[in-house]
Amino acid sequence: MIFNLLSGYADGFILFNLFRYTTFRAAAACLTALMISLFLGPAVINWLRSFQNGGQPIRADGPEGHLLTKKGTPTMGGVLILLGLLCSTLLWADLRSGLIWAVMLVTVAYGLLGFWDDWLKVTKRNTKGVSGKAKLAVQAGAGLVAAVWITMLMPDAISNRLALPFFKDVMINFGILFPLVGMLVMMGASNAVNLTDGLDGLAIVPVMLAAAVFALIAYLVGNRVFADYLQLNGVPGTSELAVFCSAMIGAGLGFLWFNAPPAKVFMGDTGSLSLGGALGGVAVATKHEIVLAIVGGLFVVETVSVMIQVFWFKRTGRRVFLMAPLHHHFEKKGWAEPTIVIRFWIIAMILALVGLSTLKIR
Repeated sequence: MIFNLLSGYADGFILFNLFRYTTFRAAAACLTALMISLFLGPAVINWLRSFQNGGQPIRADGPEGHLLTKKGTPTMGGVLILLGLLCSTLLWADLRSGLIWAVMLVTVAYGLLGFWDDWLKVTKRNTKGVSGKAKLAVQAGAGLVAAVWITMLMPDAISNRLALPFFKDVMINFGILFPLVGMLVMMGASNAVNLTDGLDGLAIVPVMLAAAVFALIAYLVGNRVFADYLQLNGVPGTSELAVFCSAMIGAGLGFLWFNAPPAKVFMGDTGSLSLGGALGGVAVATKHEIVLAIVGGLFVVETVSVMIQVFWFKRTGRRVFLMAPLHHHFEKKGWAEPTIVIRFWIIAMILALVGLSTLKIR
């Protein structure tokens, strides 16, 4: 909004020329989202406590320590993240960009789904929430609409193709089925982040690392000079998504202030579903869907651990892990929560660097 209102005056006022620079607006979006999250945090947390009698329901079959350390902590803290992310994006992004609106669509839709899920959990005092089928149906519908929208905004030469990292010109042509691929990327990312969100600070830091990587990718892919130099598939307009990703980092930092152990609030499905969907939407828009699986490899591993556990238990009646997702397995083995969280952060950082290397190794 600020860009649209003031950039036209740049020729008359030199200071306003700053608003034409994506890098400046991205930094401003990050700081704005951080300030919004920090300022509104106490009020939002008090509001969540006011109607969540007892906080987030704790799984009876989960790690025993959770019944002591996490009982009574309010959930739905994703509301705080979304307020910072969306308000900051609306302030600093170029609102003429269709890609911004498409990615915000899936973010808001998944956020509302997560809010509905969290609401049912805290009001009915159980851990079930929205049924799995209903959740997948809403995710698929919103993801498909966003994927079709993004595809329509793409250059025709690459709109229906999936790029392969580490290769210069290799792309898989899915034709009219590509929106289904984009939908699956958004759904997969959303549910993967959701499964990872189980310990204080565990999910939000890898999300911020992935957002930082994709802020850079979005900027480079949207800049014709850099895209040609790095032999990337250029997509006009994606540089605005760098502003969105930077706002995600700022909102995440503000949330982490209150989510740091011992957490005052959990993000809940409101945050995890929306943030995962947002990352998936940015990955589809920048034609780096597979790179998201590398950068977000921690989320992939957590998801795969659940799939292995369920598959093997149904076949043999035995468990591969003491408990799934994987972070609970290490809790059961006696690892302290901060140890698990910090080690998983280190893994996420390494994977983020590996994902960045795909920009140059071709």
